[in-house]
Amino acid sequence: MVQQLFSRALVSAKWLADCIKANRLGPSLRVLDASWYPPEERNARKEYQERHIPGASFFDFDECKDKSSPYELMLPSENQFADYVGNLGISSSTHVVVYDCFHLGTLYAPRAWWMFRVFGHKDVSLLDGGFKNWLQEGYPVTSKIIKPDPAVFHAKLNRSHVKNFEEMLENIESKKFQVVDSRPEGMYSGTEPEPGEGIYPGHIPGTVNMPFYTFLTESGHEKSLEEIQKMFKEKNIDLGKPLAVTCRRGVTACHVALAAFLLGKEDTAIYDGSWAEWFRRAKPEHIITEWKRNSPDASHPRAG
Repeated sequence: MVQQLFSRALVSAKWLADCIKANRLGPSLRVLDASWYPPEERNARKEYQERHIPGASFFDFDECKDKSSPYELMLPSENQFADYVGNLGISSSTHVVVYDCFHLGTLYAPRAWWMFRVFGHKDVSLLDGGFKNWLQEGYPVTSKIIKPDPAVFHAKLNRSHVKNFEEMLENIESKKFQVVDSRPEGMYSGTEPEPGEGIYPGHIPGTVNMPFYTFLTESGHEKSLEEIQKMFKEKNIDLGKPLAVTCRRGVTACHVALAAFLLGKEDTAIYDGSWAEWFRRAKPEHIITEWKRNSPDASHPRAG
């Protein structure tokens, strides 16, 4: 039953290719390339312009965010999200399929998937295996860019699916909800550096580490429901109880939310500010890290 109810959260490359071949893309079905990279490494929009799935539009996280926030990719307002996706030809009745070009199969697309859901749009799917497997399976690509007619999208933020700093801080004592951290183990423990300047690795007290990539197979597809269920069980995460997920900036946390959703849990919350905010706002005793004894820069006030 769970598989029947939630299988549309994932669509296969074959399913999407058949839709494109049957000319089903349009107001009722839109495809989004939700790739993002550090600007100094790669240009996601330029790569989209060079090749993408036919009919896909580019979902720009740097445009669809709260630009007034000091943190990196915080959610935009309801009106901002509605206007942005509406200009991509997406209405409240559009089935949206998201993908990205990450080499492991997917990285940023689950964030786009979650953004649609947190703003009340349930008809959104992730392309299982991403662009990587789209190419490997021999499906077509194009450099042709479409300009869909604007549509009307109604956004309503589900605030219960978003955690803020104060709620995460209070939860250290109250333990009202379980918390999973989806970053690689080294960043979680504090033995590997965080990307970017001015932020050191570590984790929030009481969190459980489940790196996002462990939910993917070697081919880049989502693991089976049985495997995902086993993973949560091994970490003593009870999906019948409240769950929140954190990471560096609210991106890979959405992999865990997706995995829980595939098992029937629709109410997983994301700490939107995640470690980028926590590191800058939390007291030193609320930053658990091994960075101090491993780092040559142990004098940094946030290293301990």
